[in-house]
Amino acid sequence: MPLTRAAPARYTGRTLGGVCKVGVPMTRLFLAGLAVLSLFAASPGVAQGRESLGWGRLFTNDFLGDNRDRWRTGSYVVSKVIGYGWDGQRPERAGEIVEFRFRSETIAPENIVTAAPGDRRYVGALSFGVHTHFQRRGTEISLGGDLVITGPQTGIGDLQTEIHKIVGASVPGVLGNQIPDGFHPTALIEVGRTFRLSPQVQVRPFFEAQAGAETLVRAGGDVMIGRLGQDELLLRDVATGHRYRANRGAHTGFAAVFGADIAHVEHSVYLPVYDGIALTDHRSRLRAGVHWQGRKSSAFYGLTWLSEEFVSQPEGQLVGSVRLNIRF
Repeated sequence: MPLTRAAPARYTGRTLGGVCKVGVPMTRLFLAGLAVLSLFAASPGVAQGRESLGWGRLFTNDFLGDNRDRWRTGSYVVSKVIGYGWDGQRPERAGEIVEFRFRSETIAPENIVTAAPGDRRYVGALSFGVHTHFQRRGTEISLGGDLVITGPQTGIGDLQTEIHKIVGASVPGVLGNQIPDGFHPTALIEVGRTFRLSPQVQVRPFFEAQAGAETLVRAGGDVMIGRLGQDELLLRDVATGHRYRANRGAHTGFAAVFGADIAHVEHSVYLPVYDGIALTDHRSRLRAGVHWQGRKSSAFYGLTWLSEEFVSQPEGQLVGSVRLNIRF
């Protein structure tokens, strides 16, 4: 059961540099997540002879898609992966490869200044998780858990306010009606299998189940065209379904990726039933993107169409995802 506090009548936290309602310095919780991720992954007790296999990152924002500041408006994920080595495929045993994952997400009503009746509430969410990636007889398995933290205590609303002031965008006026502070343990499993149709083309159907902050089952598939990424560990982004690179393989050049999935969502703390907002019967995603790897630098850009998540949502949305790794 998720542990939640009652929602305050109005959010009284200060802006960037101040202190939020529960006494956590603004934005420090966000920055501390990155620090904790690095320190925890590097500690001798956790590493136990493992070595660093790489970092995975992906930034997603609707500014990079349909340029509308609404609904699943933005997220950022950072993954640190350690293991006993990498030979181009997942190990047979669980626990040999460990991913430490830190993630933030902003979800908003369609109008962040004044929400319309029947629209969803503002959500700021942070999560810290540990996952392992392995295979059994060619079936690839990812298994792990996250602690999802929600509400004004995350400081995400104030951080977005300050960023919007800097860039001259509309300042959120809906922070007084956020999803309440809460801590939501969340378990996640994905099972997939890769089929190589040719040296350049691989297809990977997958099935996913999640319980916690959102409880759902999902089925879908991904297609990769190009050698790039075929000998790498790819991690799935929660918001878009894009698979982002966690380490570097032997290949350079380009790879095109396409994917689609459909989910049935049984429960979501982001759309609480007491708000009177009904979940849609299903939730779909369509995505496409391009990976590039040079001699030192790499990049990714992808687009994802997200279908409606609640009955009164008038349409879906388009978000963009990017990763840049520039080295000189």
